[in-house]
Amino acid sequence: QVQLVESGGGLVQPGGSLRLSCEASGSIFSIDAMGWYRQAPGKQRELVARITTDGSTNYADSVKGRFAISRDYAENTVRLQMNSLKPEDTAVYYCNADLRLTQRPEYGHTYWGQGTQVTVSS
Repeated sequence: QVQLVESGGGLVQPGGSLRLSCEASGSIFSIDAMGWYRQAPGKQRELVARITTDGSTNYADSVKGRFAISRDYAENTVRLQMNSLKPEDTAVYYCNADLRLTQRPEYGHTYWGQGTQVTVSS
């Protein structure tokens, strides 16, 4: 019914930049919030950044001032601009969306993308 397709991961040197994108498609009535999570080997998945429909954002303390989340409402797309990347940012990054389906808009659902690898290494 709904797909989240991520792009933009890869290998970058410390101090470099990457931009992740995620497009949601399918029988979507509305999207309440979109965000990015990450999971490093041996660690739990953690919130990186999230943006709601009214534009409110929140970030993990570890990425504040370096990462910026933005959303294209017309295209159901969320992007994550990552600057000044550090080796500790290495992880699989997952797109997340809290949305409502066209068929039953009174119910909220959470969907995840398949993940994209970000590796920060010299």
